[in-house]
Parts: sequence; structure tokens; C-alpha cells
Amino acid sequence: MASTIRILFIGDIVGHPGRRIVKETLPGLVAEHAVDLVLANGENAAAGVGITPPLVEELLGAGIAVLTSGNHIFDKKEIIPYLAEHPDARLLRPANYPPAAPGRGIYISTTGQGVDYAVLNVQGRVFMPTLDCPFRTADALLASIPPEVKVRILDLHAEATSEKLAIGWYLDGRVSAIVGTHTHIPTADETVLTRGTAYITDVGMTGPYDSVIGMDREAVLRKFLTQMPARYEVGKNDVRLAAVLIEVDTETGRALSIRRVGRKQP
Repeated sequence: MASTIRILFIGDIVGHPGRRIVKETLPGLVAEHAVDLVLANGENAAAGVGITPPLVEELLGAGIAVLTSGNHIFDKKEIIPYLAEHPDARLLRPANYPPAAPGRGIYISTTGQGVDYAVLNVQGRVFMPTLDCPFRTADALLASIPPEVKVRILDLHAEATSEKLAIGWYLDGRVSAIVGTHTHIPTADETVLTRGTAYITDVGMTGPYDSVIGMDREAVLRKFLTQMPARYEVGKNDVRLAAVLIEVDTETGRALSIRRVGRKQP
């Protein structure tokens, strides 16, 4: 078994532009950085809001091992029976949804190199829909993981930077990495915390940056200026892939490094 593992976590994939740049650039990123495991947040893959079963299969087929999500996970009705009928699906929903919600918030598997790993997904509560406590939910998830599974990656889908950082410190040393998602705005605070957890408040968006968090900016501006209902469509230009590359010691589960990586579509 390898002594280290390199994990690429891709930020929120938005619509067709986001999916396209993933498919076009992921093979090169994997080769360039010797990536062992690819993870991504896919909750906005379907026209910018939600995800459908065919798009789950499309993204997994592009080389992503596990897809995480957040507050838009159930926005496309087709995904509800999919999650109910596929309990082992490599698509997670936040674990702090009520137990009756379909799907699950943890996935445990082994890489092709023989490294056991766990992917966890929780959602914050500040400025977000009220769910169970993300702190206690994370505690319960970690208690369910076999002790030999040292590599543990958490997608923290939340709005408030204070809540994200608080959870970061709360879980420092108990997970290998905490990757923030949801705001679509990349932050420049990637670090390894004092007890060995890699952390970034928000990895950013994989999609069109000539937009307002992925949506056509003119429609969003009209909404802000008039407060009238508006139909949003995914933007088209300045498409970028935002990700972080995390290196983890497989024997201890401690992160060795985290850095931002990305690609821009020509």
C-alpha cells in the first residue's frame, strides 16, 4: 500500500460548462499531479441547480470516484428515487438531513492502490435550511468509520465562513481534510491545521466565471434591481475548473499539504 495518497477535490460543478471542462481537463490534471483519488461536488450539474441520474453516471464515468452535494441535492425530482433505490450510490447527500430522506452522507471504499478512504458530507446551518447539528453529525459519522480507515475527506457545504472555520477547528486531527463548498467563490486560506487536517473555506466553482456564481449575470442583476421573479440560466464564458490537491499520509491520516489547482478553458 502506498504511504501517501494524492486527492483532487473539484469544486461545485455548474451546468454544462462545468461538466465539459471536467471531462476535457481531468485526465491531464490526474496525469500531471499523479492523482490517486478524484472527488467533486456535483449538486449543480443539471443546468446549475440539482443533478439527475444520467449526469451522475456521466461525471462518474469521467473519472470522479465520489460525488458530494448540498442543499440542492433534491431539486431535480428524478434524483429522489435514484438515491432511494441505490443505497450504495457514489452520490452523497448531506448526512444531517432527516433520516427519512433518501441517500446517505458517507461513502467508504478502497482505491486501486489499496488505500482505504472515507468521504463524508455535511451541511451547515447558518443562513441555510435548518438541518441537524453538523458538529454532532460529523461526530456520529466518524464514530461509524472502522479505525483502519485513516484517510477521511469531508465536504462541508455551508454559507458562513465562521461556521466553516469553527467546524474545521472542531474536527482538526480527526479528518484528513475539510473542503468547503457552496458559495462558489474560491478562498485563499488553504492550510494544514495544527493537528494535521487540511482545510479550505471554499474551493470555488467549476463553471463560468463571467456570471454571478455561475448564472447569467444580466438576469441576476435584473432580479436584484427590480425584485421581480427571474429565470436564471447558466453563464457561458470564462469557464474554469477550481480544485484543491491534498496529499495525505495513509498510515496516520494526517494531511501533508493542500494547494489550489485549476484549469481555464481557452
